[in-house]
Amino acid sequence: MGAPARSTPNEKGYDKHPSMTLYPDSYYAEAAAGEPARPALRGATKADVVVVGGGYTGLSAALHLAEAGAKVVLLEAARVGFAASGRNGGQIHGGFRKDQAELESWLGETRARDLWAIAQEAKALIRERVRRHDIACALTDGVMIAAHSPRAARELAAGTRYLNEHYGYANARVLAAEETNTIIGTNIYFGSRLDQGGGHFQPLSFALGLVRAAEKAGAKIYEESCVLTLETLVGVRARTADGKVIADRAILATDAFTPTLAPQLARFLATVDSHIVATEPLPEDLRRAILANNTAVADTRHVVDYYRLSEDGRLLFAGGEYIFGKVKDIPSLVRPHMLKVFPRLRDVRITHAWGGAVGITRTRLPHFGQLGERVFFAYGYSGHGVALSVMGGKLLAEAAMGKSERFDLMASIPAKPFPGGATLRRPLVAAALLGLKLADML
Repeated sequence: MGAPARSTPNEKGYDKHPSMTLYPDSYYAEAAAGEPARPALRGATKADVVVVGGGYTGLSAALHLAEAGAKVVLLEAARVGFAASGRNGGQIHGGFRKDQAELESWLGETRARDLWAIAQEAKALIRERVRRHDIACALTDGVMIAAHSPRAARELAAGTRYLNEHYGYANARVLAAEETNTIIGTNIYFGSRLDQGGGHFQPLSFALGLVRAAEKAGAKIYEESCVLTLETLVGVRARTADGKVIADRAILATDAFTPTLAPQLARFLATVDSHIVATEPLPEDLRRAILANNTAVADTRHVVDYYRLSEDGRLLFAGGEYIFGKVKDIPSLVRPHMLKVFPRLRDVRITHAWGGAVGITRTRLPHFGQLGERVFFAYGYSGHGVALSVMGGKLLAEAAMGKSERFDLMASIPAKPFPGGATLRRPLVAAALLGLKLADML
């Protein structure tokens, strides 16, 4: 089989081919080789709810709506799972990017506990969807958070004990430095949290499983259907280049691309590019030497390294978030991070490298809300979104059907704008990211 055709970015940041949109040349994309393209929207159609965006949030929302009997149309600008949902590290973490004690201090114990319940359900929801719809995505239990410094190890241990004692969460336990490094196959960490309630999977395969389930439930899915305008004067009208959807309500599930349709939200959202490499399948001796219990790992740095083994024994390693423009040589950016953890892999060949935009908020918590009475949105999972975005789609669907209690809880988390305005926002975020990188070195 020949190499996949290469694509070039268009003006909206999507990779385009003259006849179709291709998935990025990632290791994951091989799972989509036989996936049929969905048609583009042509002409006018009606729906109870129009969902804009075909990532985890949008697909989950469409599936829940269709199962509830709603007439739902989903519009995706490229291919379903094309952006972060099909490119991420595939790690399923619990909770949020702030620990529970911090959330209690900020939001109060009642709200913090309600948020914890939502995050717990998020992990269970992924497992339930995989079982019910027989999604072949190599779902595996176990995720570790590895401490990059003695201080981080102390904080991680305290946070884990807090979950054990105050939330009755028994799936997580603290590992000392020696056990941590033995399991991972390195010598750089000062301890870890092993959480058997988390896990990892093949992210694009999961997205494709969701879209098939949504279609089976009755949802209409259109690809190559970029929404150009979303009008709400009378009902909702989502217009593409060649068609429109007339609906009663809309769900905006476009994460990093949200300001394109909702510029009023731009001040609450920034983006960074995250990059991943995949090695060739590891020789047997190396495969036995690293990640002995097949957990996924993320470290405690502000700019996170995260990695796991694939089903066929490759190391998938991400490191070096970037905000200063597009990276031309991803392996050169990521390889030093990988070799710092696993110097024994210096002679292993990298076969795939890819990256993409991740939507982040200033609070590092997702931003849920409404635009008027008819448009519901969620974005900004800040690198912690595999489980939360799937759950976010469920909460958006509930709100669109008039049951908004849990959506309102998420929407009650205060959103904080990034400073700087349209001109200075990105340079200031870049400066802050650089400051966090320097802090990680201390």
